[in-house]
Amino acid sequence: MTAEQEGRPARFRTTRWSVVAAASAEGSAGLEGDGRAALESLCAAYWYPLYAFARRRGESHDAAQDLVQGFFAALLEKRYLADADRDRGRFRTFLITAFRNFASKERERARAQKRGGDLAHLSLDVETGDGRYALEPRDDLTPERVFERRWALTVIERALDRLREEAESAGRAELFGHLLPHVAGGAPVPTHAETAQALGMTAGAVKVAVHRLRRRYRDVLRAEIAETVSDPDHVDAELQHLIDAL
Repeated sequence: MTAEQEGRPARFRTTRWSVVAAASAEGSAGLEGDGRAALESLCAAYWYPLYAFARRRGESHDAAQDLVQGFFAALLEKRYLADADRDRGRFRTFLITAFRNFASKERERARAQKRGGDLAHLSLDVETGDGRYALEPRDDLTPERVFERRWALTVIERALDRLREEAESAGRAELFGHLLPHVAGGAPVPTHAETAQALGMTAGAVKVAVHRLRRRYRDVLRAEIAETVSDPDHVDAELQHLIDAL
């Protein structure tokens, strides 16, 4: 049966978040199969923005770590996903709303018992959270703004990691390393002529290579964003939100 026959646009593509939302709609107490795997993947990728949010709200490293681990344990095993908006659902907005509610409930009871034991297999490297948070700018941003900024940076980091893996697989790691500043920005960005000299290429060839890498970066970035929304129509809006957060 075609996508049109099923009543869905031909360009519809199943994403990790749409799989989670569909699985949670089935009514089981906990996710299983593809839905659980998709949620575990999202949790492993996007735990740090929540950790940074908790730290900015004044939690210690240990308390923030326990909150994040406990939240994801509850998310996997309980019907927290029942509140997800499956029509306009974005994993980002669902996650921060659900985490706020979870943290509020946790304040009402002691946290003497270590949480998150069921999540050891998720490789949530929360032990590194303190070191990463120490590198965060000392500014007056609210916890919500810190979450949004760190979310945006996480999406970008994942897209760049994918580009790096592609380059390494193609035996172009050195080329990628020299072209990356032209795509990712930062200071100082070398001129095309300087990069060409370093690579033994012409400036024109470097310009073409940079153009191709930027185009591939946009595609990869959009693909990463698409995994966190339930409807492909929301990708452009989520991309704009990412830009605004930065």
